[in-house]
Order: sequence, then structure tokens, then C-alpha cells
Amino acid sequence: MRNSAIVDSGPLIALFDRDDAHHALVVRYLADHRRLRLSSTWAVANETSALLASRVGKQAELDFLEWVERGGVAIVSQDAATVARIRALIAKYRDLPFDFADASVAVLAEHSGIAQVLTLDRDFEVYRDARGRLLKNLLAAKRVRLR
Repeated sequence: MRNSAIVDSGPLIALFDRDDAHHALVVRYLADHRRLRLSSTWAVANETSALLASRVGKQAELDFLEWVERGGVAIVSQDAATVARIRALIAKYRDLPFDFADASVAVLAEHSGIAQVLTLDRDFEVYRDARGRLLKNLLAAKRVRLR
């Protein structure tokens, strides 16, 4: 699944907020990787939608939702059975800002076999999947170069 990545809310917010410090980075990365198939979770979509509405405005939220509707990102449903794993990860990484949306991304990676993420969160530099592997953050090297 080399051409697939799971996206967290940070890059999604940056994509739809021109004033976000990472806007240019995310826009450039996605323009350079047009064939990259993005997946995410409803927890991430909810967080993105709410933060865009409160920080940027309702139009940004609507633009994001239209982008989702057009297939910009595939939103994967997670059932009640995944809650136990999400809860376990939040408990394990309780000293990090590793919240429900982050844990949903980690669980999606475990269940889908997709080992690449687009995130601005540094928690993913610590998080290990059930097999002890780090997820590859496709934005990590790019983020460092811009600073």
C-alpha cells in the first residue's frame, strides 16, 4: 500500500486554512503526490470539521466537507470493537497529547496495513503499532526542512 496514507486532522486543517503555518507545506506535498490515496476516520473528520468551523469559519468547514464528498479522502468507519484498542492506546500514551482522533488513526493503520501517515503531530514519532513498528510520517522530513 505504498501509494496510500492515513491523514490526521492537522494536515487537513492546514489544507483548508490559508493562515495555518503548515498550509504551504501540505498544499505542496499533496500537489507533488497527486496519486497518493488518503484515508482517515470519522473521528478525524469530526475534529477537522469542528476546528475549521471554530478557527476559520463555516465556509472552510463546508469546503472541507465538499472535498470529502468529492473523494479527497476516504473516511473509514470504525466499529465498537475498535474502541477497546483505541482506549488501550490512549491509556498507554497518556503522557502524550495522543487523543481519540490520533488513536483512531493508529488503529486504522493497524487494521488496514497502511504504514504511512500525514500528520503534524510529533506523537507519531513515539507511537508503535501492535507489532512494535513506527508509522512513517510522510511530512516529518518536509516539516523539518521548512523551519
